[in-house]
Amino acid sequence: MHRYKVGNWAMATTAAPVEVTTGTAIKTMLQVATPSTRQIQLISWGFTLDAAPATTGEGVIELVQTDVAATVTAHVAAGIQPLDPNAPASLCVGGTSLTGYTATAEGTTTASRSFDTVKISGVSNGAWPTSYSYQWMPDERPIVAVSRFLRVRATFSAAVNALVWVTFDE
Repeated sequence: MHRYKVGNWAMATTAAPVEVTTGTAIKTMLQVATPSTRQIQLISWGFTLDAAPATTGEGVIELVQTDVAATVTAHVAAGIQPLDPNAPASLCVGGTSLTGYTATAEGTTTASRSFDTVKISGVSNGAWPTSYSYQWMPDERPIVAVSRFLRVRATFSAAVNALVWVTFDE
């Protein structure tokens, strides 16, 4: 078993990761496609927002498994980083309907499983933290089935910029 981390940005080389706007409709910020031969087990996930939504707005960021792919910007193999430098490349390969980020089309999901949901309220006093991370205990780690899609989706009433990430065992 090998551990990987992937985010909703192009592989950081000479530039830092670039935040992605959530928009105001549901948007897949990150998608991980499991191959037909292997499931993945989630270790942790999280996000960072550049600000809370406008004072009258709110948002939801959710981690779900779906049966249908979103159309995304394909991740290159180096974007799915092994946490052990000796691990092989992930089998969750990139592609516009596979592993990637910043969806341009959501697809029509007919079956899903929710692993975590975070509601963010607009505040004017800065009381809401703009970062979130969660790590499952070993006995509660969700498993994403073969030939399915793990998605981090965001729905906001006023757009904010976000970096999201997932760590998983394959």
